[in-house]
Amino acid sequence: MARYIHLSRKLRLAKLNRRTRWAPFWTVPKMYGASRRIHPGRHTAIKRNWRRTKTKA
Repeated sequence: MARYIHLSRKLRLAKLNRRTRWAPFWTVPKMYGASRRIHPGRHTAIKRNWRRTKTKA
């Protein structure tokens, strides 16, 4: 592995890391109403884990 990560690669990895986060908490009442209790992780389109799925970055 390289000693230094190029800026472009670092930015690409940072972008992929942001895509694995949960959706904001306020999306649950917005989509389902105030009474429904659903985990905000279900609204995240792309779920990636560093162990499970590798990236092409």
